[in-house]
Amino acid sequence: MYRPGPRNLITDVPGFAVGHATDERVQTGVTVLACAEAWPAGVDVRGGGPGTRETEALAPENLVGRAHAVVLAGGSVFGLAAADGVTAALSAQGIGLALRAGSPAIPIVPAAVLHDLGNGGDKTWGLEPPYRALGASALQAAGPDFALGSVGAGRGAMAGLVKGGVGSASIDLGGGLTVGAMVAVNSVGSALMPDGATYWAWPFELNGEFGGSKPPDAQADMGNPAPDESRLLALERLRPGANTTLGVVACSAALTTAECTRVAMMAQDGIARALRPAHSLFDGDIVFALASGRVAPGEGQRRALQVSRIGSAAADCMARAIARAVYGARA
Repeated sequence: MYRPGPRNLITDVPGFAVGHATDERVQTGVTVLACAEAWPAGVDVRGGGPGTRETEALAPENLVGRAHAVVLAGGSVFGLAAADGVTAALSAQGIGLALRAGSPAIPIVPAAVLHDLGNGGDKTWGLEPPYRALGASALQAAGPDFALGSVGAGRGAMAGLVKGGVGSASIDLGGGLTVGAMVAVNSVGSALMPDGATYWAWPFELNGEFGGSKPPDAQADMGNPAPDESRLLALERLRPGANTTLGVVACSAALTTAECTRVAMMAQDGIARALRPAHSLFDGDIVFALASGRVAPGEGQRRALQVSRIGSAAADCMARAIARAVYGARA
């Protein structure tokens, strides 16, 4: 029987640290996942309105294919500045690519943002949006333990008609192989079934991690899988690019950039399992995948099987992390 890691967080994958920075006045924030070194990474963009930075650096056909940190932020396009703060802070520590002796270190810091500009916080920041400073603060706060719910990048998020937030989950596959997921949920789709209490991800729950609610009659509750679109329209939720699920999955295996990309693609299935609908034109859904390189996955067909196993586990962790994000925000 598989079980979560000791923290049930993405940081159960050794070598990762996560930090939040939250601005309560603006009702927004930033979440940073920092790597112990530059690790192979991939990305998959599935939503119709993404906001990103440095994703092309992770394309398997390009040169780098590694990341020193990943940034998730509120603030829509303004939130992309959070990666500037992280990049500058890492470079000041000497972390990054060294292309020429004596030149500054060049960290690779992919980022993705969600739209929380209409959540009621004070957005009158003029020429000084808070995100660059929030990025540096989140990096400084990074560690193995971090809060879930309405914090960091998830502070101003919504999931359908209820509060969204940051969630995380992990699974121990044995033999030193651990898979984890972290997510910031700001989706058009709902994480809850029509009964308003049961999560769509309930079949994947481990150890009652998001309340243990199960539908009394699963078949009956599947009758209306979509959220109430008339209410969403009234709340102006259905706007292209205004809703997003941002995810990061990680594993302790030694994967290539191309294999990380495949894992990110498979992990998107977890979004579809936990949110209805998912990947719409109104969402900017994106998943990053990283590999710490501690466990050799084998060769040939055995390697392909192990990568597929990791991707499947990442999808399950993603579904659980989404439910935990909403569960934590509601609590």
